[in-house]
Amino acid sequence: MENTYSWQQIAKQIEQATQQSFTITNISPVSGGCINSAYILYSKKTSYFIKLNQANCLPMFEAEFSGLKEIIQTKTIKTPLPIICGVSEDKSFIVMENISFSFAKSLSDKKLGEQLAGLHQIPQPFFGWHVENTIGSTAQLNHSSEKWVSFWKKYRLGFQLSLAEKNGYGGKLSQSGRKLCESLDYFFSQYTPSPSLLHGDLWSGNAAVTTNGEPIIYDPACYYGDREADIAMTELFGGFGSNFYSAYTNTYPLDSDYPIRKNLYNLYHILNHLNLFGEGYRRQAQSLIDSLLSEIK
Repeated sequence: MENTYSWQQIAKQIEQATQQSFTITNISPVSGGCINSAYILYSKKTSYFIKLNQANCLPMFEAEFSGLKEIIQTKTIKTPLPIICGVSEDKSFIVMENISFSFAKSLSDKKLGEQLAGLHQIPQPFFGWHVENTIGSTAQLNHSSEKWVSFWKKYRLGFQLSLAEKNGYGGKLSQSGRKLCESLDYFFSQYTPSPSLLHGDLWSGNAAVTTNGEPIIYDPACYYGDREADIAMTELFGGFGSNFYSAYTNTYPLDSDYPIRKNLYNLYHILNHLNLFGEGYRRQAQSLIDSLLSEIK
């Protein structure tokens, strides 16, 4: 992929998408991703961020492209502008604007909380989404549904538990996980979620601040779901600053039982990590399941 011909083919596709000339003068690799390889493509006047994977991963990039566009259309929170996605030789790719990041500040955390609340306040027509996508490299099923509990049972927890069984993580994890799935109604007896557009993979590594001090989110795994699922994931893997949470709840207060349901939502991501990265996440998944089952009276 790194030969001159391949890069020039991508440059031509960028020119067609932007209707502006683009001659590559430098290619700089970007570290940090574990699924795709990433680079910044430079010309004399502009630059673009590009992610690459195998050709059969094009649907993953097409879904990311759609998610970025849909977030942008809400006019609530900044995300990179997608330019084009496609295939060149044996690689699929997505190109987007290249944005310089700065260090997060408390004021930016506050603004991020307010803007995410604004995104979540926009009503959506159903649970699910108009295309399937991925969470990490795992398929994420987004079949439309009118009922949130059945959606979460079948297309989130149930799907991940089935993958775990195929990957050799059956036994107690599978049995207790299935028991939890059959009891999901308990956690929604006094709470009826409304569908919101979710980022879907909103941990601290997928949010930053631009050099202008604007919050920005990226690498979405979008779908329409309970906003609590987005907030729950922000509490995984280090979490966000206290100004983020206070600004969010001041703008769009959370239900009093959110602290219980957040474990239900984060179980999905821990099961996904178990399926992606292995045994190290089994104990955490089992602990979350046991904790949730203990809440059922």
